[in-house]
Amino acid sequence: MHQIRFPNESPEYRAKRDELLQAEVELRARIEEVAALRRGLPLGGEVADYPFEGADGPVRLSELFGGHSTLIVYSYMYGPNMDQPCPMCSAYADSLNGQLKHINQRASLVLTAQRPYADIAALASEQGWGDITFVSGAGNTYAQDYKGEMPDGSQVPMCNVFVKTDEGIRHFWTSEMFFVPSDFHPRHVDMLWPLWHYFDVTPEGRGEFMPGLQY
Repeated sequence: MHQIRFPNESPEYRAKRDELLQAEVELRARIEEVAALRRGLPLGGEVADYPFEGADGPVRLSELFGGHSTLIVYSYMYGPNMDQPCPMCSAYADSLNGQLKHINQRASLVLTAQRPYADIAALASEQGWGDITFVSGAGNTYAQDYKGEMPDGSQVPMCNVFVKTDEGIRHFWTSEMFFVPSDFHPRHVDMLWPLWHYFDVTPEGRGEFMPGLQY
């Protein structure tokens, strides 16, 4: 497939690596096909202009777009019945904090949790998540409507994308692969989370690893 070779590799290694390389190339092509399908989605339903609580007090969903037409909202699992926030969501937030100055050049991204804003702000300060915009959704029905909270109060780490149009806010995409039965962990936000991609290029793979740091 190419003429690049590495020190001391055997013919057996090269043959297997070329087989894998072909699969990787095909996977990249499929990823591009799926991304094109995603970009081609028609706009979804109209969205209410939910009231949240942010660092400067009350803030509407429409105000979270900043100067962009696209808003990404991740539901951080830190509900009223949880003593600690979800360690998986915390690991995800760790990965986001350093990327937001790049992400925010193209779209706005916020995290929302079902706690009073003071609780969320204290956690963010403790962890050094100074670049992440957090809002509290404890006073609205956003989490229930967009599946970040189930009827029994359990929290779900959903990612939603919204678009602002001249006619109002419309829903675009949700990481709803979470709800599809699978032999795997839902892995619905893998493409947004580099942690797993690093593990995938190691001999050990992901194994049984699950983020477990408590903050």
